[in-house]
Amino acid sequence: MLEMLQALSATEYAQWVRESNYGWAISLTLHAFGNAAVIGLSFIIALRIFGFFRTIPLTSLNRLFPIIWIGVVVQVLSGSSLWMTKPDKYVLAGMFDAKFTCVVLGCIVTAYFQSILRNEAPAWQASGKVPPHGTRWAATTALLWAAVLMTGRLTAYLGTLYS
Repeated sequence: MLEMLQALSATEYAQWVRESNYGWAISLTLHAFGNAAVIGLSFIIALRIFGFFRTIPLTSLNRLFPIIWIGVVVQVLSGSSLWMTKPDKYVLAGMFDAKFTCVVLGCIVTAYFQSILRNEAPAWQASGKVPPHGTRWAATTALLWAAVLMTGRLTAYLGTLYS
């Protein structure tokens, strides 16, 4: 396994990301934009579900999910590029496992919350009230993506301890 990870980090692409003037910067910038889209929009949706921004119809929140999913794809692709530069170090640091777990859970919970919102938002809009399960799923989604951000930052810092 360790040999496979070292071979991955020795690929031309991984070396370009790690050693060029632009590879790391491009990957990190894309990763930051992906994080901002996913976390920012998740929090906007959650805040609206909690009762803020009442001028935004609950039914219109579904239009934000395609942007969230694009942000997730950008995060995965750019994060893979960053991870490839020293995969053996990140795996040994252990924090990457926590981040990856949060990403998987975030995707699952976001998909489920999206289906709830798609099916129930018209009724919520008509009644003017969001039921408790709606606020719980909104909070869970936003907090999981915040956990992705926090564990990602720890992954970056802890990964450098083993460089």
